[in-house]
Amino acid sequence: MTLRQNLTYLFSETGLAALRGFIDSATLLAFDLDGTLAPIVADPGGIRVPQTIRDASLKLMEQTTMAVITGRSRSNAQAHLGMTPHYLIGNHGAEGLPGREAYEGEYLELAKNWEKQLKGLFASANGAGIVIENKGATVSVHYRASCERAAARSQVLSGIELLNPQPRIISGKCVEDLVPATAPNKGEALLYLMRHLGYPKGFYIGDDKTDEDVFRLMGEQLFTVRVGTAGPSRAGYALRNQQEVPGLLKELVNALGGQH
Repeated sequence: MTLRQNLTYLFSETGLAALRGFIDSATLLAFDLDGTLAPIVADPGGIRVPQTIRDASLKLMEQTTMAVITGRSRSNAQAHLGMTPHYLIGNHGAEGLPGREAYEGEYLELAKNWEKQLKGLFASANGAGIVIENKGATVSVHYRASCERAAARSQVLSGIELLNPQPRIISGKCVEDLVPATAPNKGEALLYLMRHLGYPKGFYIGDDKTDEDVFRLMGEQLFTVRVGTAGPSRAGYALRNQQEVPGLLKELVNALGGQH
């Protein structure tokens, strides 16, 4: 399946007609956090979900089931959301799926093992700006603080290659996220949640390449939206930027029977 070079704008006549014809009470609504519900900020620790989005989300949660699927840990995400969705799935899908608690215990032990190995591997890298963050079910290796980011990334990747067992790597901006090989990605997490809850249809919106794990899923049972139009994507529709998310939430509320 080739990547879409020209995404359909959601707020076009075609996009809105498709959205209104798809969304109903049989649709599970799922959202990314950073860059979607919350604007991207320079310091990831300072993200905040705007009040307009929190208010609209609360209305949606009165009408149907809402899930947030994020790369952050569940505890970290909850601290920034300012609300409690019905389901909060953290660590790219590795944490928070109902019925998979036993796997989470395994992931916690695996993350501790990776953290220990990495600290030993990078013990001589003091001052290189490499920071190891244990997020519970996953581990993030940051190198944003390095003066030589290209060299630091090369060093990080070389170290990761020595880990036993090998993780699945999700590359981000100056960070490499290490995920258990058996953990579900965001797309698998969404499908699992739909099956578990008995929802035949799902809606998902996100803004970065980890969300492509949802966008690449085939089938008419999914409605996908990407925040941002730069670069290729497999999403069905797109918003121009995060500032358009409140308008989308209003459309969802109205489609589910809310008032204008």
